[in-house]
Amino acid sequence: MTATITDPQRETPAAPAARVALKSPGASRGLLDGAWWPRSRDLLRELPALIAVLDPLAGRITRIAVNPRHWPVIPRRIPVAGHVVKAGWFKAEQDPHKLLLLSYPTGRRDLLVIPPHTDAAAAARLMAAATDETARPLTASALIATEEALHGTTAAGRAQDPEESWEYEGGASSTHIGVPARPSRILLGT
Repeated sequence: MTATITDPQRETPAAPAARVALKSPGASRGLLDGAWWPRSRDLLRELPALIAVLDPLAGRITRIAVNPRHWPVIPRRIPVAGHVVKAGWFKAEQDPHKLLLLSYPTGRRDLLVIPPHTDAAAAARLMAAATDETARPLTASALIATEEALHGTTAAGRAQDPEESWEYEGGASSTHIGVPARPSRILLGT
């Protein structure tokens, strides 16, 4: 006879929803299709929530590519709900502030990656800029640089402080901030 005992205090809480903004369906592609504001630089922890949002909208995401400059660990295979996403990286060829997603039916999507510890106001401005269909198209790094020039630092290039390192190594996030909605784009996550 076997018995299973579950301790409700030891159960793992659900991962928070991805903070992502996408251009409206049918919008012109441009250089970016939206923006993603992860809570850490841990792809194994952050990518499943993003894929859970994007798979129903864009078809099954099968591959991603990042620039390793801001990602301390890039696993080759990342398990997400129902499948595995293969990860690759490009140093010189890919913008360090961009995530490339590939899916069979939709093809390619490019997302601005907003640094995790960017303040909420700066993240909201960056999400709005990445999804603005009327603005001049800018690269992901150009959007980050413009934000820094106009409003101060967004934490894009700074090293992790001890609290961030603790969070990356498994500590809980101390921020849970929503981004205000805008009618011309899709915003998901809190």
